[in-house]
Amino acid sequence: MKPHDYRDLIAAYIEGNFAAHDLVVYTEVPLGKTIIGKSRRLDVLVLRKVDQAALALECKYQEVAGTTDEKIPYALLDLDALWIPGCLTYAGEGWSQGVLHTLEGSRRAAFCLPARPELARTPATWELDHVLAAVFGLWDRVVPEDRLFSRPVQLRLPLGGPRKVEVPARTKRSTG
Repeated sequence: MKPHDYRDLIAAYIEGNFAAHDLVVYTEVPLGKTIIGKSRRLDVLVLRKVDQAALALECKYQEVAGTTDEKIPYALLDLDALWIPGCLTYAGEGWSQGVLHTLEGSRRAAFCLPARPELARTPATWELDHVLAAVFGLWDRVVPEDRLFSRPVQLRLPLGGPRKVEVPARTKRSTG
């Protein structure tokens, strides 16, 4: 898979699964400067126009071992320098163990490999799904309804909660 093919796969996945939440997807968007002063071009920009919330995505796919590994630390640092939230999406079998550990442990990286042609949400997309939920407040898309906590019946309080016990007034004893 070529770099632009992976970028387009990620863009199509987000558009197909999150457009109903008013997210729009742009590719190859110029946005400021990198940490070494070069003009930056984002792979993907996700924007919610109603409130202008945005997420920058850099997309890296590594099919075979190669020099992309060497670019990962720089890419992660560059995402930290953005003025908006940013994330590096990655996939592929060619990552070295060291870089793979770096990606897996970074809060700025999310594994994502949508399956064509469905582009459905699966365990292979959940990391990016969680990033989108955090940035755009879409928790209903990632938190299963069956995980909602409900107290067992024996732990529930009666309707109205606890009540104050009324103590009857003392009556005077008659002496006799």
